This record gives sequence, C-alpha cells and structure tokens, in this order.
Amino acid sequence: MSVTESQLTPQQIQAEIAEEFALFGDWSERYQYLIDLAKTLPAFSESLRVPEHLLKGCQSQVFVVFGPERERLRVQAVSDSSIVSGLIALVLRVYGNQPPQAILDSGTGFMEQIGLSKNLSMTRKNGLNALLSRIRLEASLRL
Repeated sequence: MSVTESQLTPQQIQAEIAEEFALFGDWSERYQYLIDLAKTLPAFSESLRVPEHLLKGCQSQVFVVFGPERERLRVQAVSDSSIVSGLIALVLRVYGNQPPQAILDSGTGFMEQIGLSKNLSMTRKNGLNALLSRIRLEASLRL
C-alpha cells in the first residue's frame, strides 16, 4: 500500500521538498520550478477575492481562505504573481490538510534548507513569512 502525501507529516513533506530542490543546479531552475508549481494550485473562485481574504504583509495580492473544519486545516490561496503562487503551492503542500497540532509542531526550517530565505527578495520573504504566520495562527485557533 503506497503512502499518499496527505498521510505524511509536515516534516516528511518538507524533507521531500528539500530532496526535490537539491536536484536543481542553480536558482534559475528553482525559480522555474516555483513557476511550474504555481500552475498546480486549484482554481480560486473570484467570489473569494475580497478584501477580508487579502493577506496583509505581501507586496503581491495574496488571498487566503480557510475551511471550517477543526480537525484538519483546509487552506486555499492564490496570488497575482507566479513566483508567489509557487511559494503558496509549496506552503500548502506542507501545511494544507494537516491537523492543527502537526502544523504547530513543525517548523519552517525547510525554507532555509532549500535556500529560499537567502534567494528571495525582501518583499517576497515578508509575504512568505506573513502566510506562514497566518497558517500557524489559524492552526492555533483550532486547538
């Protein structure tokens, strides 16, 4: 029986992502991978692109919506930037559909491990941190 990603812990998914990024030789390849990941985000309804879903702290427009379930954090998000959308896809891959405690127990060290922290502009780093903080806050509210 194979294990699906939804059965993995955030730490196991982070390790998978680190292995994937290790395959790329330079940052232009990694940026292209982020752009490709952006295309994997599920459709985001226009009706959800409203000010109350706009993430504060991002230069790009990022909309984030959380599902009502308490046992697993369901997250939808989208950005008007391809690179930011790729970052969102990575974050949702790790933390989307996870139990709140698992999210709080896991760190965000994989972002440093794959080199994102040192290779993103300050505004993208700030936006990424805002998204991670918002997800952690939402997880804490569901305990």
